[in-house]
Amino acid sequence: MHAPSIPTCPPAGDLASFDPRSGSLVERALFNHRRLVLLLCGLVTLLLGFQATRLTLNASFEKMIPSGHPYIVNYLKHRGELAGLGNSLRIAVEPRAPSIYDRQYLQTLQKLSDEVLLLPGVDRAYMKSLWTPSTRWVGVTEDGLEGGPVIPEGYDGSAEAMQQLRRNIERSGEIGQLVARDMRSTIIYLPLLERTPDGQALDYAALSSTLEEIRVKYEKTGVVRLHITGFAKVVGDLIEGLSRILVFFAVAIAITHKLMLAYTRCLRSATLVVICSLVAVVWQLGLLPLLGYELDPYSVLVPFLVFAIGMSHGAQKMNGIMQDIGRGMHRVVAARFTFRRLFLAGLMALLCDAVGFAVLTTIQIKVIQELALIASIGVAVLIFTNLILLPVLLSYVGVSAKAAQRSLREEAAEARGEAQPRLWRVLNLFTQRRWATLTLAVGALLAVAGFIVSLNLKIGDLDPGAPELRADSRYNRDAAYLTRHYGASSDVLAVMVKTPDQACSAVDTVLSVDRLEWELRQLPGVESTNSLARLNRGVSVGLNEGHAKWYEVLNSQTMANTVTANAPRGLYNDTCNLLTVYAYLADHKADTLARVVDKVEQFARANDTPDVKFLLAAGNAGIEAATNIVVRKANWQMLACVYGAVTLLCLLTFRSWRAVVCAVLPLVVTSILCEALMVALGIGVKVATLPVIALGVGIGVDYALYVMSIVLARMRQGDTLAQAYRQALRFTGKVVLLTGITLAVSVATWALSPIKFQADMGILLAFMFLWNMVGALVLLPALAHFLLPDGCFSRPRSATARQDGVEGVPA
Repeated sequence: MHAPSIPTCPPAGDLASFDPRSGSLVERALFNHRRLVLLLCGLVTLLLGFQATRLTLNASFEKMIPSGHPYIVNYLKHRGELAGLGNSLRIAVEPRAPSIYDRQYLQTLQKLSDEVLLLPGVDRAYMKSLWTPSTRWVGVTEDGLEGGPVIPEGYDGSAEAMQQLRRNIERSGEIGQLVARDMRSTIIYLPLLERTPDGQALDYAALSSTLEEIRVKYEKTGVVRLHITGFAKVVGDLIEGLSRILVFFAVAIAITHKLMLAYTRCLRSATLVVICSLVAVVWQLGLLPLLGYELDPYSVLVPFLVFAIGMSHGAQKMNGIMQDIGRGMHRVVAARFTFRRLFLAGLMALLCDAVGFAVLTTIQIKVIQELALIASIGVAVLIFTNLILLPVLLSYVGVSAKAAQRSLREEAAEARGEAQPRLWRVLNLFTQRRWATLTLAVGALLAVAGFIVSLNLKIGDLDPGAPELRADSRYNRDAAYLTRHYGASSDVLAVMVKTPDQACSAVDTVLSVDRLEWELRQLPGVESTNSLARLNRGVSVGLNEGHAKWYEVLNSQTMANTVTANAPRGLYNDTCNLLTVYAYLADHKADTLARVVDKVEQFARANDTPDVKFLLAAGNAGIEAATNIVVRKANWQMLACVYGAVTLLCLLTFRSWRAVVCAVLPLVVTSILCEALMVALGIGVKVATLPVIALGVGIGVDYALYVMSIVLARMRQGDTLAQAYRQALRFTGKVVLLTGITLAVSVATWALSPIKFQADMGILLAFMFLWNMVGALVLLPALAHFLLPDGCFSRPRSATARQDGVEGVPA
């Protein structure tokens, strides 16, 4: 990449000899109208700062699912007939008494059931508890098949009524579903709608807060304990934890500012870099409500990434201006020269960042697409706040004289014949054959070992409960309670069996469903199943004096019709053209879901007919299985896209395929090692972690761009690789080292967060920040030794370059 040559530096404090008409059109427009630029930026900051106060924080169940996947298409097509198999809550109500057959407990359960029925967003027609009329029993009596609501008519809490309730529950088939196997709790099941009756999006934070108030209210009575699970509660807990995330954000800003100040020893310049990076965040957050977007728990960390990117670019601008002032330039001239040297490099680096985010839009999961858009907006505003506003501000404020002189002491020491700092001498060794060879060998060994380990990388969740939260969180304790007392988790995968109208009770179809159930129950992780076929088996036993040998689906159409006519709602739809097969799973781990999905697809291939189709998938586990499939495919597509785009942009910047290899190959090694780290830490690739590697590549390429731009510019003027790399270390390398360590330390504090997915992202990002820095400072020069040997550009160094420096980088 080339920039205009820079004339001889004017004397210290002398602007008269500087031509304000020099430089590019963009430079002249900005620096010749500095007050107007600051005024406009100030007005925009005030406007967008006000708009940022209107930004809301919420989540959406539908945004978390891959709406274009065939499984989800099937679910959405039949969603009206499958109510309760998507977004739902389960409230396990545990009595303080020895069992649920307690008068005071049942009265409290009734009050609680009536209260939660009226919560906003509850799909009331499909809510279930012991007290809802849809919870029914079916039994065989002397008069034939009979049934009714589980809570008997005229229930008065007497011993006789309690005995009748016990019999009804035993005949309801709800033990292990609505009623715990040990009779120590019952469940209130609340299917949720995405929008409340007034058309507003469901407010998960408000709903979660209301549920906590209800929990406190009823537990204070001393009669019950409540255990609440479901997507809405997970999101509510995440949103509640965001106040702590803001604390970590503040800590990261404080750490960044302190380390920047320790490096520069100049309070005003270090503070300006932080302020400009925060202005970028304000602009980003202010633009979101204007564009109709809101933050969710998965995109709330993006503003910090924008701040981190801004600090990286701002530190480079500040360092360049500081060095130029130290050489005697006026602060305005120093700002303009630094703008000339680094604007294009910074612009291309931000474009690479934007590409790293933009490729995420190819993933057909809306929450990731919105995260990509929000991040891209942040990167776009950095062009104005850190590439333009910061140099203009520094042209007024400048830096302290002591800090400016200190920034050049290494250069002055070398001019006096003194040795370079030890770190620079060590890093410069990597441009020599012996050290370069050893470095590449170690890098190749790490890449191969990391790749072998990364083959064990899992897609989806690897832990029960909600992996976004800590294992000891209240939510995960509640989820463990349900699994322990109900013999299965709340994870349900539903298979839809499509038939012609009024043909769902065809005996051949029921027999096929029965075979599918049997095959599913043989799989590890499947605790139980339910369908019209199972009901047929139960009724058959009941009609034959309870003899176990009759536990079979009879090949009788009359029998199938009779059972279907009395079947509870949910096993088939009103037009009798859709059956539902429920598989209750022990957990929603990736391996469990993959086994069930593979079995159902295999069964469908063997048993589908023109009239009867076995379709996946509904239920929270079915939706998650579809999400895992999309994430698995998107993982490789995303990496291919981000590396392809970054390679192209680097090629346009460097105009040398050799330089592109030097810049991009270290990023590849870091990506491989990051996947190996995920395996070691037990982190799966899922919606929350999928963007991390793409973000790491987009941000990490900044380091390589700043270092390689200086190396190429110097080598094209005749410097050897060692000389060029030494100058790059002085000019941009030291800032790469500073920002890499600073940002890694900042995000590493996230490991202490109570929100586990934030802790996971903090560890992974800290790793990528560090290793991308190491790649740019160690692996890049080692590759350059073989790919960019001395004299490869065959251009003698000119006298002008020796006098003035290459593109403003002093010789």
